[in-house]
Amino acid sequence: MEQRIVHGTTTVGLRVKDGVVLAADKRASQGYYVAHRTVKKIVAIDDRLAMTTAGLVADAQILASHLSMVVKKYKLEYGVPMSVKALASYLALILNSSKYFPYEVQLLLGGYDTEPHLYAFTWFGDYFEEKYTVTGSGSQVAVGVLESEYREDLSVDDALKIAVKAVRSAIKRDVFTGEAIDAAVISEEGIKMLSFPKE
Repeated sequence: MEQRIVHGTTTVGLRVKDGVVLAADKRASQGYYVAHRTVKKIVAIDDRLAMTTAGLVADAQILASHLSMVVKKYKLEYGVPMSVKALASYLALILNSSKYFPYEVQLLLGGYDTEPHLYAFTWFGDYFEEKYTVTGSGSQVAVGVLESEYREDLSVDDALKIAVKAVRSAIKRDVFTGEAIDAAVISEEGIKMLSFPKE
């Protein structure tokens, strides 16, 4: 009988009027074994585009590298940055084209072109634009924080506090989520990467 290795993490995303906030824990697990304590689960794709990763690390890394190359190529060919929606559509096509041998990932894509955007993806290439969303093994805990505290008129700073609080809640209640928290604030000015302790 095949034994499946359980992977876990918690990532969250919030879209507010002036930007997108992404947050994720730093623990990498293989089953109940803590494989690494300082994993970066938020990847900058471009100056104003970033992605959170949950699932198989190798799958997430290859997708992030590919998207970064596509965005750079687009900018060189057309002289303008690729829109967040166009990149989301492209990523969905990649995921859908490999649905019989899927990438084992849950991804959030956040970015700012003329306004902020946040997209969530399924394994098979379905994607949805969201105001707030979560992925990973701690998502049941984190989503409760977002549902109770999210408002569209939040400032970026308040959205950041809520995102960190959501991941902290998952750290307390999910064995696969842990260590500390990375966050990214994406606005018209670019991406600001931040780190926070688990308490």
